Amino acid sequence: MTSQHPSDLTDVLKSKKDAFSIPDGVIYLDGNSLGVLPKNVPDRIADVVREEWGTSLIRAWNTHSWIDLPARTGDRIARLIGAEKGTVVACDSTSVNVFKVLSAALSLRPERKVILSDNGNFPTDLYVASGLKQLLDKGHQLKVVDPEAVRDAITEEVAAVMLTQVDYRTGRVHDMADLTQVAHDAGAIAIWDLAHSAGAIPVDLSGAGADFAVGCGYKYLNGGPGAPAFLYVAPEHQDKVTSPLTGWMGHEAPFAFDLDYRPVTGISRMTVGTPAILALSSLHAALEVFEDVDMADIRRKSVSLSELFIAEVEAKCPQLELASPRDPEARGSQVSFRFAEGYAVMQALIDRGVIGDFRAPDVMRFGFTPLYLSHQDIVDAVEILRDILETESWNRPEFKTRAKVT
Repeated sequence: MTSQHPSDLTDVLKSKKDAFSIPDGVIYLDGNSLGVLPKNVPDRIADVVREEWGTSLIRAWNTHSWIDLPARTGDRIARLIGAEKGTVVACDSTSVNVFKVLSAALSLRPERKVILSDNGNFPTDLYVASGLKQLLDKGHQLKVVDPEAVRDAITEEVAAVMLTQVDYRTGRVHDMADLTQVAHDAGAIAIWDLAHSAGAIPVDLSGAGADFAVGCGYKYLNGGPGAPAFLYVAPEHQDKVTSPLTGWMGHEAPFAFDLDYRPVTGISRMTVGTPAILALSSLHAALEVFEDVDMADIRRKSVSLSELFIAEVEAKCPQLELASPRDPEARGSQVSFRFAEGYAVMQALIDRGVIGDFRAPDVMRFGFTPLYLSHQDIVDAVEILRDILETESWNRPEFKTRAKVT
């Protein structure tokens, strides 16, 4: 399909597509789950392996500043999420970072016992919270409410409000500034999961007054499968809290090899073990594509792409039901539709080169990454979807067989 949508003619981000390796014949609508490979990453990883590791060996911790890579990568992420330098560090996984920041938050409110979240939160955050409260064994309660009920549920019993800003299933967006203010007015700590926000929508952690945040590096940040996550600690909390995992990288003098733990000053006290240099190098390199990008431009194009997608689907695929908020200001950079045979339809789409994903029980998710998607991609993808639904070509055994990863 070689047509060009009129909106692509004035797209200020259209040249960015050349920075990514996208297979021929593929329309990739799953950047909200795993980002596309940036073209600069393979050469960077090869250089780290062959030259830095291969030639410098252990000297590379100093000569190539490996030891500072978590903080340097964190600073690159900070610009995308409205955070100051020195407040973000790239390390560990999102789940591990949730454990660390939630523990830190509870230590700031020892007299309170309620952890408040909602049932639109990513489940791993809730699993971690449940495990932590059992481990602490201090009478904490995890209270989970509907997303719409969060605001009214923030009472003076709440120690920490822990929310995912953009709902992983529907793309619904919480008002970070408002809920953070409500939390603070009630004396609670605000924790935000930015897994589906960072690199996709403008985020202003500093302006909103957020206390803590976490996020992953492999979705819109394109750091690669299993890329290191990141965490944020507001400046006023950094020297008041410590990681519950008191590893040597968070020590004031890791190479003094003292037997007693003394946390370093600043964000690095939230690190634990030896940083994964190959994975961090991939993420650090991937973030280069954002260095001359305004997140406001990304947001404008994201809304344009998603609005076009909804209009095209509702006009051509009436069998599907919109599962995302209709108001673009209430959505992140993804759109979900419900269909009873959504899993099979998604497999048929993938077979035709349109890659999205599925979330039980019936949600087909489509992510919009403005750096490498065009409006014409959207039109072409919906045309393929229309054909699959009209011909019922999804109704085949191989498309109905559930894989381990959906």
